[in-house]
Amino acid sequence: MTDILQIRKLKKYFVVGKNADGPIYLRAVDGVSVDIHEVETFGIVGESGSGKSTIAYTVMGMYKPTAGEMIFKGQNIAMEVSRRAHHLKKELQIVFQDPGSSLNPLRSIRQLLELPLRLHNVVPPNQIEEKIVELLEKVELPPDYMYKSTPSIGGGEKQMVAIARALAAGPSFIVLDEPTSALDVSVQAKIINKLLDLQQELSLTYMFITHDLSLMRNMANRVAIMYLGRICELATAKEFFEQPLHPYTRMLLSSIPTVSVEEDRMKPKKVISIGEIPSPVNIPSGCSFHLRCPESDSRCVKEDPEMVEVRLGHWVRCHQFPSTYSAGEQTMPRPNKF
Repeated sequence: MTDILQIRKLKKYFVVGKNADGPIYLRAVDGVSVDIHEVETFGIVGESGSGKSTIAYTVMGMYKPTAGEMIFKGQNIAMEVSRRAHHLKKELQIVFQDPGSSLNPLRSIRQLLELPLRLHNVVPPNQIEEKIVELLEKVELPPDYMYKSTPSIGGGEKQMVAIARALAAGPSFIVLDEPTSALDVSVQAKIINKLLDLQQELSLTYMFITHDLSLMRNMANRVAIMYLGRICELATAKEFFEQPLHPYTRMLLSSIPTVSVEEDRMKPKKVISIGEIPSPVNIPSGCSFHLRCPESDSRCVKEDPEMVEVRLGHWVRCHQFPSTYSAGEQTMPRPNKF
């Protein structure tokens, strides 16, 4: 598999105050390393404050990294000078959680889609209207929508316009920052199915940010679980849901609501959290999860575990698991539509 993005020891700290020893830092992302393959959906899941959106915004250049590398198609985009490259702004696009705030309500949909087409010289000026019609058709909106404004259309339609705007520049990598969390369930399914169709049609790579594990199961090829700025488990979506290893992962999965006895049988044994999420300003020593983990011991309090590959492609950061697996070919399963 070819990697489109390689993240190496990425850190993003925010200064939130000062004391006698100097600045006080909030460690939003604290040494994340991961490879994202071409034409896959790489899911990042975590509770609020886990750092998942900070990774996405740092990749997009909205935040300057504190340390680390981000190699996109062979170029280190963590370097400030590289972010000014015109082709990067074309290749990397983002769809935000709330289209109502990410789309200018004072502009028509035509104006919203025309801007990236002109900015990146996607087509000659005399072909812009034709291209706008093509973009609207890709997201299953009628051509006459170009004359509407976003306040006059529904939430699902707004998000389709946001997706069309992201596609306008012809990107290869799109960050999806909880793109369906503000929508009804029926509309969510339509958006997800359309994103999967577009991925296959246009050979797109997605970084999919969400806190919804049920949605991730249908969307992602591989899933990374974030806790206090670090990845604690990474696996294919199939293995992640069938054989979760980290106590935090099992805690999250066991809390998913079910509507049938069969679904309830598939859930891991209930893991009871025994504390609250610590502040990212004051992360505990040792394993950052040990204050909430019912399986922690004295080693967890003192030593910070390393990420180890316990099975081929299945990584976990926990003292319970040694690095053992049988070598074999790693496959990337396709997600299922709703």
